[in-house]
Amino acid sequence: MSSTPLGGEREKLVSKLPASLRQALKIRAAQLQTDVQDAVTAGIQSWRAAGPDLPTINTAGAESFGTNLPEGLYDEFKTDCRERGVSYIQGLAQAVALWLTDSQPPGQPRVTRRIVVCNQKGGVGKTAVAGGVAQALAEDPASVTNATDEDIAAPADVETALEAAERATQAGLRVLLVDFDPQGHLSHQLGLKAIPAGQESLITHMLNREQTKHELIDLTVVVAGDRFGGRLRILPAAFDAFLLDSGLTVFRGPRHAALERALATVEEHVDVIVIDSPPSLGLAMDTALYYARQRDDEKPGNSGLLVPVEAEDTSAQAYGMLIQQIDSLSRDFDIHIEQLGLVVNKFDSRRGYIATSSRDKWIALGNPPVLAVVVDLKEQREAVRLQKPLLDYAPESAQAHQMRKIARGMRTS
Repeated sequence: MSSTPLGGEREKLVSKLPASLRQALKIRAAQLQTDVQDAVTAGIQSWRAAGPDLPTINTAGAESFGTNLPEGLYDEFKTDCRERGVSYIQGLAQAVALWLTDSQPPGQPRVTRRIVVCNQKGGVGKTAVAGGVAQALAEDPASVTNATDEDIAAPADVETALEAAERATQAGLRVLLVDFDPQGHLSHQLGLKAIPAGQESLITHMLNREQTKHELIDLTVVVAGDRFGGRLRILPAAFDAFLLDSGLTVFRGPRHAALERALATVEEHVDVIVIDSPPSLGLAMDTALYYARQRDDEKPGNSGLLVPVEAEDTSAQAYGMLIQQIDSLSRDFDIHIEQLGLVVNKFDSRRGYIATSSRDKWIALGNPPVLAVVVDLKEQREAVRLQKPLLDYAPESAQAHQMRKIARGMRTS
């Protein structure tokens, strides 16, 4: 494949582009003080170099769009589109999305995403969702093959287009799983033991950081699996996490920020932190909720809460209690804690009207959205028994694809 230079004569490109992408293109070009034609040229060059395995972008409602390209590039672009079996409109949309991904406005700080998986009701599958979503974020996108049409639904706007392009050009994100539940189920499911009481752990770094000898990142463990390429790590549970609430009551300092104080030291090493939180409404949960708040320099939708629920009435009651805790903490500290979405987990339609009507009520909430309805299947239980990550044990299972769908659904808005 040849590479057309940016200089020299130009020729007209006439195609169509979704309004959302066209608007984002103009805004980003203005931010970077570059011409739209140069931005599109760079995008097409990146598109040609990226290869054919790019996610499909929803081009419904695309409108006429024209710009100028270096002489010869338009013909090369059209030839590539024919060889890849995509329309010119689709190819251009993918190219623009790639350029938007590659270009960042000046002065925009990098903020590590913080996703807290929580519900004070036990047994709703927080651990399975936390582990599965973290695996999906760290997974090499090139290794995903047999997704269904529903699983790979085309992105509907510019932000999902950006994420689609990111998934195509990145080899997965650097993800840290934090087992913040004193029961340690997440650690056990991945073949690890909880850190014994008295040894350095997340808890000692929260309550007695000045007395610790190691960096917190050194306490993390790489999760095995070729699909993750060493990008997925876990901070194991600590046995003395059972005593965290009582320790926080006598903590000298802002106890609501104790978790953030500890995890701040690892943020530079990772792109995303996913926390499997305890099934409680105590002080430890306060620290997790506070950590998930939207920071002053952070875009909405970057960080927040992911809430697994079940399709039954007691789960709705527990969710109401969580909302009260979120509202109370938000008022006390004048912060915004965003709910990124709900996951209706372990769904079984054979349970009849209670299950189906409860599922429909969750979906009808609208905000926060239901990101996925995860059916109760055997692969997750088998992965737990074998102490393997679900996406490594059964990467093409329906549950694995649903975890990827959840990860895609938590988009930056």
